[in-house]
Amino acid sequence: MILCAASNVKNVSSVIRKILIANRGEIAVRIVRACKELGIKSVAIYTDADRSALHVKKADEAYNIGSDPVVGYLNAHNIVNLAVASGCDALHPGYGFLSENPVIAEVCARRGIKFIGPSPKVIRQMGDKIQARLAMIKAGIPVIPGSDHNLASVEEARDLAKGIGYPVMLKATNGGGGRGIRRCDSEAELLKNFERVVSEASKAFGKPEIFIEKCVVNPKHIEVQIIGDSHGNSVHLYERDCSIQRRNQKLIEIAPSPQLTEAQREYIGKLAVRAAKAVGYENAGTVEFLLDSDNQFYFMEMNTRLQVEHTITETITGIDIVQEQIRIADGMRLQYKQEDIRYRGFAMEFRINAEDPQNGFLPSFGRISRYYAPGGPGVRTDAAIYSGYVIPPYYDSMCAKITVWALNWDSVIARGLRTLDDMVVYGVKTTIPYYKEILKNEEFRTGRFNTSFVEAHPELLNYAVRRPPELTAAAISAAIAAHLGM
Repeated sequence: MILCAASNVKNVSSVIRKILIANRGEIAVRIVRACKELGIKSVAIYTDADRSALHVKKADEAYNIGSDPVVGYLNAHNIVNLAVASGCDALHPGYGFLSENPVIAEVCARRGIKFIGPSPKVIRQMGDKIQARLAMIKAGIPVIPGSDHNLASVEEARDLAKGIGYPVMLKATNGGGGRGIRRCDSEAELLKNFERVVSEASKAFGKPEIFIEKCVVNPKHIEVQIIGDSHGNSVHLYERDCSIQRRNQKLIEIAPSPQLTEAQREYIGKLAVRAAKAVGYENAGTVEFLLDSDNQFYFMEMNTRLQVEHTITETITGIDIVQEQIRIADGMRLQYKQEDIRYRGFAMEFRINAEDPQNGFLPSFGRISRYYAPGGPGVRTDAAIYSGYVIPPYYDSMCAKITVWALNWDSVIARGLRTLDDMVVYGVKTTIPYYKEILKNEEFRTGRFNTSFVEAHPELLNYAVRRPPELTAAAISAAIAAHLGM
């Protein structure tokens, strides 16, 4: 479903012939697939814990980076050295790990490896929420009322909060991924949470800096996919609705948002492109906004990497974002102008997490005894699992993503329910049954929801879990044996 105009740009990268993928899991598999279609060799890295991982099996080459399950994926110098030693031309960071760390981009530049992402300068600038706010203010992008500098003390935070008005948010300046954020509904909560956020910022991001913002109560979370090349061209690929989230962690994403008018869609798209051009953004990125109850958009942050939910944008536009990332890193121009890009229908992505929703969403790691991927019309599976695979306890709990597409909103919900019912994962608990309850909820089905949806509907956790057939058969056999006195 290619919805953008054709161009004269070559399909195959002209310089890049081999890419090291500095990541793991489903995103590493996704990048391997993009490489294969472009005729590019792929190199995987793995720790001992990932020796049997799917990305290791799929890549053309794979190299062990140590016994520690996490440290190896975070050592920028060792990873770039491996890229050089294995004859790679480029490095793709995926998302998470080092994807928004300017150091790896700088090391790549020094070693002659193309970094598939924006420049170190932009990564550093947008990773600092204060610098990002100031850049957006200068560009005329509406931002949430708050501090334009790091807080020096809890007393300063208290004074600013009085002027802004409660509730407020304390946020890590270098934060991301929903971490290092605390809502404060009163001065007492602000005084209690201040040191907690400083501590969280230090532990998670290596820096204690925090700032304060007005809390936009129950907003809609809308983000825009942008792509820019090194020739000054920038476009947007429409928006995604990420309002279905729990504790700032996204669960279900939708493209385009069923909650925006066409006028709002055009407006927020132009804002995102303006933001990208203001900082000289190259490659793929995301500009995130909050939409309040008065239909006012506020800039929240810019993610300088590929997003987990890029799949739904690809589905409605027909544009392969990962391949575009590689072409841009190779110095090519965008293959289309803004007026060439169209979207069709609705797409919805479900993050399949190995978690137990009925037990506080605790991680559920272990061996997958049986796995059947869903299929049929309008269904895409991005997974890192297979039957017999042991999900290790060292990483993020997301083990697969399911993307569904249909022509209209009602149809994409129906397809989502059918697809989630198709998918079989036994051996670990997952979020699949919880997502089915969300799709059945009348409020969700109206297409009118905000970031408070999950906490406002605790009743959706009261679902029955489908038992594995082998357990059912064993129970029946035991009952028969007991009845016969065997």
